[in-house]
Amino acid sequence: MRLHSLTMTAFGPFAGTQSVDFDALASGGLFLLRGATGAGKSSVLDAVCYALYGAVPGQRPRTRLRSDHASAEVRTEVRLELTLGGRRLELTRSPEQTRAKKRGSGSTVEKAQTLLREWSAEPGGEPGWRPSSKSHQEVGAEVQQLLGMSREQFCQVVLLPQGEFARFLHASAPDRADLLGRLFDTARFGAVEAWLTERRQQTEKACQAVLGEVGARLERLRQAAGTDSPPPAAPEQEALGWAAQLRVQAREELAVAECRQQGAEQRRALAEARAREVEVIADRQRRHRRAVQRAGALDQRAEQQRAATVRLERAQRAEAVVPLLRLHREAAQAQARFAEQERRSRAALPAVHAAAGLDELVAAERQRREELGGLRTLLAAEQQHRGNERMRWRLEAEREDAETERAEAEQWLAVDWPDQRERAAAALDQAVQAAVRADQLDEQQREARRRGAAAEQAEALQARLADSRQRELRLREAAAAAHEDWLDLRERRLQGMAAELAEGLADGRACPVCGSGEHPAPARPGPGRVTVEQEQRAEQGYRQAALRTEQAAAELGQLEQEAAALAAVAGDGSAAELRAAVQRLEAEHQQARRVAAQAIGAREQLDRLEHEQGLRTAAAGQAAELVAARTARLEALTLEQGRLAEELERGRSGAASVADRVGQLTPLTERLGEAVAAVREAAAGAEALARAARELREAAEREGFGDAEQAARAALPPHETAALRAEVQRHRDELAQVGAELADPDLLAAVRLPPADPAADRAVLAGADAALRSAYAAVQGARERCAALDRLSAGLHAELRRLAPLAADHRRVSELAFLASGTSSSNSLRMSLETYVLAARLEQVAEAAGARLQVMSQGRYTLAHNDARSRGAGRSGLGLSVLDGWTGRSRDTSTLSGGESFFASLALALGLADVVTDEAGGMPLDTLFIDEGFGSLDEDTLEDVLDVLDRLRERDRAVGIVSHVGDLRGRIPVQLEVRKGRDGSTLHQHGTG
Repeated sequence: MRLHSLTMTAFGPFAGTQSVDFDALASGGLFLLRGATGAGKSSVLDAVCYALYGAVPGQRPRTRLRSDHASAEVRTEVRLELTLGGRRLELTRSPEQTRAKKRGSGSTVEKAQTLLREWSAEPGGEPGWRPSSKSHQEVGAEVQQLLGMSREQFCQVVLLPQGEFARFLHASAPDRADLLGRLFDTARFGAVEAWLTERRQQTEKACQAVLGEVGARLERLRQAAGTDSPPPAAPEQEALGWAAQLRVQAREELAVAECRQQGAEQRRALAEARAREVEVIADRQRRHRRAVQRAGALDQRAEQQRAATVRLERAQRAEAVVPLLRLHREAAQAQARFAEQERRSRAALPAVHAAAGLDELVAAERQRREELGGLRTLLAAEQQHRGNERMRWRLEAEREDAETERAEAEQWLAVDWPDQRERAAAALDQAVQAAVRADQLDEQQREARRRGAAAEQAEALQARLADSRQRELRLREAAAAAHEDWLDLRERRLQGMAAELAEGLADGRACPVCGSGEHPAPARPGPGRVTVEQEQRAEQGYRQAALRTEQAAAELGQLEQEAAALAAVAGDGSAAELRAAVQRLEAEHQQARRVAAQAIGAREQLDRLEHEQGLRTAAAGQAAELVAARTARLEALTLEQGRLAEELERGRSGAASVADRVGQLTPLTERLGEAVAAVREAAAGAEALARAARELREAAEREGFGDAEQAARAALPPHETAALRAEVQRHRDELAQVGAELADPDLLAAVRLPPADPAADRAVLAGADAALRSAYAAVQGARERCAALDRLSAGLHAELRRLAPLAADHRRVSELAFLASGTSSSNSLRMSLETYVLAARLEQVAEAAGARLQVMSQGRYTLAHNDARSRGAGRSGLGLSVLDGWTGRSRDTSTLSGGESFFASLALALGLADVVTDEAGGMPLDTLFIDEGFGSLDEDTLEDVLDVLDRLRERDRAVGIVSHVGDLRGRIPVQLEVRKGRDGSTLHQHGTG
């Protein structure tokens, strides 16, 4: 990386545009960047960093980059031209800043801008700058990719801050680790340590979870085995053996229980057989006793059973006569009913037919039915004649209505339709025009309201705007006065700086300006001395006043912007004029809306008229067709009515109508039919009664009864017969059963034995059952215990198989985690992984810095990396020591004097720059800056240091020394001077021709 030129406008302390020609400054290799304290030497380096990364070193916000001395119309901008990776680039950046509006009053915030251009000199093309990107992100990414360094690395490598490296030289291991970690980006190794620690915790939790499950299973095994012995303390080695012992013990107990169960089963079988045998003997003895008792009872009821048998036999014979007796009674009842019905039927007939025989009645009925059949055929013709008359009346009415409708439709189409259509079309046109006018007035009304509201807001804003202008003016004047006070105090403090520095001098302590340990004539404070606290309070007061001024200016700009926007909206009219215009437009708009609202009604009226015209035209045609159809239908109906009238006149036979004639003949015909049926039923009933009497008499004689009355007395009701029959049969069955039991040889053999006692044998059987249940329960419990132990042992074995790889993984991860964190016993240096990497980088830095320190100290000192363990529990790896070539001993860096510490830290900074450059991909850094510290060197040491810096040109580098030490002005002819003034600082180059 080589810087060519830098241009700053309104940046930091520089009010106008200041330029730096780095090519001219680098012509001699070394150049001096000098100036009074607070002039802005560091601002030049800030501008370089801001152009590259869009941010300045440290924590200063981007919003404070603008110069307080710059005019409002001057825009803050930094332009840097440099060569990176063989490419000639130009970087231009502008921070976010407030500027005056181009039109109107007030201010606006202009966003930050970035521009990257590249010099192009392709063959055949015109050389010049070619824009590459305007994106902040794209430019930042490309610069960091080309440099290979972050902003922090760049500030440490290119802008070498000697104060920080002096602190680094004497710092503790954690402080060195913090700086080296930021420079070499070793956070990933710390992340590895954290990941290993987290992974160790995860594997430990996984192992503990499985061990907890193993413990729970061991406890369940103990409970299932019913033992009081505790589970093994080392489950991984002893759990399976302990579980196997429990299973063997459980199976031995199962075998013993099964043997006991077999003995109990045999004893129970013998007791059960003996109890069954005794029960059988006792049952047979009881049955024989009951049979003897039942035989005696049956002998006592023998005479009663013989009488019942005789009664049952007579009742059974009478059952054959009873149905015929019932039929005879029913035939007599039917004959009486039929005779009464015949009498009533003949009484209802006319006198001419009352005494007629059956044949006469049948002939009279047939004659009347034939006549009715002929009349019923004329009923339909009579109904049709009446319907035709109604149809004729309806057709004549429909023809008259159709003629009237046709006349009305033709009248409306010829006279009313043209006039109504013309009026509806005119009303519709007027409403449509009013709707268009209403839309125009609506838009005008909205615009007038918007302008009126803007005018009212603008008038209301004027008072706030005047107050804001006065407040901003007061604050600006106060800020200017505070600025003047601060600059005056600062100038007075700088004039008395020698006395302030002299207060910190002590015998033997190096002077921070000249480096001498002797102080023969320290400066004394004069009258009106300004302390650093006074200057800081003044600066703080100025900063606060400036901040309030900026806030007031921003508020004023916002109010002016709002007022201008409102004025642009309101136009030339006042708020009162705009309100009157709104009221006028509202009245016109309401009138137009009322007229436009009639458009729908007018359109509907026109549609209704057109629809009605179509309906009336169709109705006129349909009415004409209906008149013709009805006329033709009436002519045909008149002919049909004449034919039907002749037929009906012949069939009425003097009656008013055919229906009346049918009504006269129907009752007579029905009475004749009823009489014929009654006469026939009476004759059939007499014949059935004679036949039933004959059959009843023959059946009684056949069953052995003298007459039917005897059979009726012998008969019994069905339920009594069934009960008597069941009683006789039950007696017979019981006699047979008792006889069979008394003759049974088993019962006879049992009677000859002593009386049996089954209760004692049942008690013996109950005891055997209880013993067998107890034995069975013991076997089931032993089997369940064996099954539970097998199941739990299998689960325990599975958990132990799952634990084995987890435990191995935990041991491996724990060993790596402890090793990486430096707590492992195998890590003798107690060095963490990130510290180990940083130690390797520090070793490279110490090697590169030692070579330069040896030259600066004329071969006496060199730097060495020390990885010895720190005191107490501290860790090792980031120690630095100085090897003294004169004494041959190693010294701690804290024993170096002020001048020795300076060139040691300078050598350390240069060595670190080389290592970081190589780490970033070998990008050559052709321009370096070294900040302060040269005042602590004596003349010879300063010469040696400058000689080392001069050798940096071997890498074609340009080294800029930032210092205000007077001796350097004579030793380094090429200089960049920063001069400060009340109107801002300026830059001046010397010795560049």
